[in-house]
Amino acid sequence: MKLITTTALALAMAVSATPAYAQYGGGGAAPATQMPNNNREQADEAPQAQKQQPGIKPSSKALKALVELQDAVNKNDTANIPAKVAAAQAVAQTKEDRYLIARLQLRAAATAKDNVSIASAIDAIAATGVLDPTQLSDLYDGLAGAYYNDKQFPQAVAAYQRALSINPRNSEASNMLGEALLASGQKAEAAAAYQRMLQARTAGGQKAEEALYKRAVSVAYDSNSPTVTDLARQWVTAYPSQSSWSDAIAIYRNRNLNDAEATLDALRLKQVLGYLTPGEYGTLARTAADAFIYGEASAVLDAGIAAKQINPSSADVSDLVAGLKAKNKPTAADLATAMKIAANARALMKIGDNFAAMGDYSSAVQAYKLAMAKPDGDASLANLHIGMALARAGDKAGATAALNAVTGPRADIAKYWLTYLALKA
Repeated sequence: MKLITTTALALAMAVSATPAYAQYGGGGAAPATQMPNNNREQADEAPQAQKQQPGIKPSSKALKALVELQDAVNKNDTANIPAKVAAAQAVAQTKEDRYLIARLQLRAAATAKDNVSIASAIDAIAATGVLDPTQLSDLYDGLAGAYYNDKQFPQAVAAYQRALSINPRNSEASNMLGEALLASGQKAEAAAAYQRMLQARTAGGQKAEEALYKRAVSVAYDSNSPTVTDLARQWVTAYPSQSSWSDAIAIYRNRNLNDAEATLDALRLKQVLGYLTPGEYGTLARTAADAFIYGEASAVLDAGIAAKQINPSSADVSDLVAGLKAKNKPTAADLATAMKIAANARALMKIGDNFAAMGDYSSAVQAYKLAMAKPDGDASLANLHIGMALARAGDKAGATAALNAVTGPRADIAKYWLTYLALKA
């Protein structure tokens, strides 16, 4: 009868103490957030605290078979490993026995770089109930990384989802699930995964890195997700800068290309922020002129010229300047008279916009409120412009109340203005 030495017993009790295989490179381009762990080692080699698994002891009846299985695994004796596994399983008495067998199976499968067998071994480990959720989740995360690197993206998705179902706080799995979904062609699901991840970070009191916000916004935009403007606003809130604001407003404009009112309101916000580009000065001026807000168009051009952002002698600018000079711009008195006799909401909104262009925000708000009360009035549009006027007038509380009342298709730009107000000192 073979003598079971103390050394053999120790080895059987610590089957995961020695790395089973070296790291290996994986395929696929590195995503913007974080690559998977690039090896199958995490699937077999969890953090040091779990490697030794203190307290896990084989039963006396299974010990001999376990040592023989371990010997075959250590020697990579692939011809005899299946028989040794079957023999060990036949005499297994406890969950610890079954765990140690599955762990040795995992080492053998990892050495063979056999993802299917790795998955089967991890499932067997899970069935024993020996590992705590964090440790078990790490194993599925390692499996997912192996699938991802082998470009088996649907399988990677399933493994990342399993890892998160066991431990929702697994940051590696959370970071990579969106990438795996995207690589598998599930763009909308990838966008939703990124949004959930950001929400979870915020709920947990953590501030996600800016690269994660950028990646989330990029995936949502590429998938034409309706969440993209909200994600872009979250990015601006977390990392306000000229770059984040410019991208967020560009996303809003791109989703509202045929809406001149949306263009005006978005570029007005960018003007308040001081982030207008040379081309945007011209766009804002031309769009305002087309809307018969000549005072605003002239003021925007003058500001762009003074800031040396636009060239007054360029053909397109000089033509616009000449055209505006030929227009009869209403005076404050003209607008006050027009406001008294305006027959519909549209006329009152234009009157309010012209007052706002003069910097007379009080009269502008009055006109917008009158427009809202008309039978054809658009309460959301009026509240948006009331909020914008009060924001520029410095009435933060009044602006916030008006902007919060905006619903429907104007709600996104209203939220951007609310973000500006919240960030304003």
